[in-house]
Amino acid sequence: MLFDPGKLLVIAGPCSLENEKVCRAVAASLTKIAKANPGLNLVFKGSFDKANRTSAAGARGTGLDEGLELLALVRKDYGFPVLTDIHEREQVKPVAEVCDVLQIPAFLSRQTDLLLAAAGSGRVVNVKKGQFLSPQEMTFVTGKLREGKAKEIWQTERGTTFGYNNLVVDMRSFPIMRENGCPTILDATHSVQLPGAAGGKSGGQREFVAPLAKAALAAGADGLFIETHPDPAHAISDGPNMIPLADLPALLKSCLAIWKVARVS
Repeated sequence: MLFDPGKLLVIAGPCSLENEKVCRAVAASLTKIAKANPGLNLVFKGSFDKANRTSAAGARGTGLDEGLELLALVRKDYGFPVLTDIHEREQVKPVAEVCDVLQIPAFLSRQTDLLLAAAGSGRVVNVKKGQFLSPQEMTFVTGKLREGKAKEIWQTERGTTFGYNNLVVDMRSFPIMRENGCPTILDATHSVQLPGAAGGKSGGQREFVAPLAKAALAAGADGLFIETHPDPAHAISDGPNMIPLADLPALLKSCLAIWKVARVS
């Protein structure tokens, strides 16, 4: 299993893969963090296609081929398992040849054919809970993956739609979703998005990433999903909710401490 119950699972990386410079900067920082914090189980993430941009004018990223090359580079040069999103069944095979984890985006969490295709890949599947789903409904999502004989299933809370342009995280989600028998993860950076609230793109409130991450771990979450970038203000997507790379070591150190205390209690 890629999931290790004796370590805090952290999925971290840029929203979009963007280019080799950004990927190497993030991966190098994660390498230092891993050495300083052996209690972390780090997975590098990055998206090759931001397929659900608010506006057609939004940047979508590297595309499949270049994105997989960058993920393969990180896996080879830095030794991290790698994760990326898939949006169509046709992407499963090429992505599974490179990536350790296939991620189902929240908007696609009820797409049965995509779930079954991912389950049959032989890779770990991380499925994000749709913004429109209750935590109780995730039993049916994970059930589809089990039906497809998924090797390993992770499930991620990323906030629930709360009126217009806002999300809320219900901390009850973590014990409820844990009943599915799969590791539960908080997507700490997408949970502070303000969807579609920035004039054709999403805004965000990164100042709430740390309190939400710590609260989720205290509530029983097994891991965190945190997007990070050397210069979020100039990232091509999700800059307002990404954590500056320089701030990531301190955040993860404090989160690891809370996770350890929560496990003892």
